[in-house]
Amino acid sequence: MDLLRTYRRTLTEFADQVGRVGADQWAGPTPCGDWDVRMLVNHVVGEDRWSVPLFGGASLAEVGDRFAGDLLGDDPAASARDAAEAADRAVSEPGALDRMVELSAGPTAGREYLYQLMAEHLVHGWDLMVAVGTEPRLDAEAVRECARWFADRVSMYRADGLVEPGVPVPSDASEQDRLVAAFGRDPGWRPKS
Repeated sequence: MDLLRTYRRTLTEFADQVGRVGADQWAGPTPCGDWDVRMLVNHVVGEDRWSVPLFGGASLAEVGDRFAGDLLGDDPAASARDAAEAADRAVSEPGALDRMVELSAGPTAGREYLYQLMAEHLVHGWDLMVAVGTEPRLDAEAVRECARWFADRVSMYRADGLVEPGVPVPSDASEQDRLVAAFGRDPGWRPKS
């Protein structure tokens, strides 16, 4: 599995999904607690924006609060595409994945950070799809790789409050359902009519 290529697919899939959000759907609920669709998309766009200076060697203090607040403006789809393109360029720089990146959890290997970003796009991509009524179909290879990566980190993520407790699923649940359940989502969640 080529991590960079798989990450790029999740990045593109998320940005494409943002482009399908209807004008009347931005205030709709999502599986993410108090976040509506706009807040969810803003969060992921913020992660993409943050990744650019962090992969470039900036510290958290140097980035400061430049990505606080609304990052979507009047054209969320264009903002999501622009952020995705900038993030892709940042991780494509020679040596980007081999350097250490400063995160709130401390210095982190670039490859590890890329896995975290891939998980963000996958899981929040699922959140967005179900929130707006799109059949949630995630990249199967990315789901498999993310699940493999997350299996060794799930206890730490839960202990740090980064994900909700896992949701039980039947033994014959799909890989995708098992992944979103591991990240604390009910695979059957849909907005109330």
